[in-house]
Amino acid sequence: MTVSDVKLVLASASPRRLALLEQAGLKPDLLNPVDIDEIPKKRETPRAFVQRMAREKAEAAREAPIVRELEGKVFILSADTVVAVGRRILGKASTADEARSMLRLLSGRSHKVLTAVALVAPSGRTRLRVVETKVRFKRLSLEDMRTYIDCDEWRGKAGAYAIQGRAGAFVRHINGSYTGVVGLPLYETVSLLDGNGYPVHEAWRLAEGGSA
Repeated sequence: MTVSDVKLVLASASPRRLALLEQAGLKPDLLNPVDIDEIPKKRETPRAFVQRMAREKAEAAREAPIVRELEGKVFILSADTVVAVGRRILGKASTADEARSMLRLLSGRSHKVLTAVALVAPSGRTRLRVVETKVRFKRLSLEDMRTYIDCDEWRGKAGAYAIQGRAGAFVRHINGSYTGVVGLPLYETVSLLDGNGYPVHEAWRLAEGGSA
């Protein structure tokens, strides 16, 4: 299978996921974010929830007319990230008060960041990988929280923070995948694509201006 035979679809509107994928030398042929219900089910664990979200995003993208019209073998990639304290899922804060509440909960303690990556291969089969990373925050002062909330960086971020931004200064320790916390674990993503037949290395050579 060669690059000319395939199409790569990223089912995400996240500029961070796109940037990470391009950092790995892979440029999607199509961005196709989808709109799905992102409310956890009753008693759903963080791991089960993030897996379900990633799978549903990829499978919803597969049914989109713009994707179904693509020629060649189509690979559909999606991801979902949650922050969890125990079994409690911290979603995306929609108000400053919600963001403040989440930051207070994370202050001075460890939490988990789980990112699930789903790939719908040309065969139609969906493959999943889940990456769990442990992150420990310093004890946040009132000034830390006030100024962070004022900068609006928390908007649209799981757990109300972005590790690649100012909140990186809150992190005392990380055990796991940094890119997984940002939103797309590169080792697992590239391995998933390569293992299912996507021509990763040819894409790298072409990205560098080489020949296939």
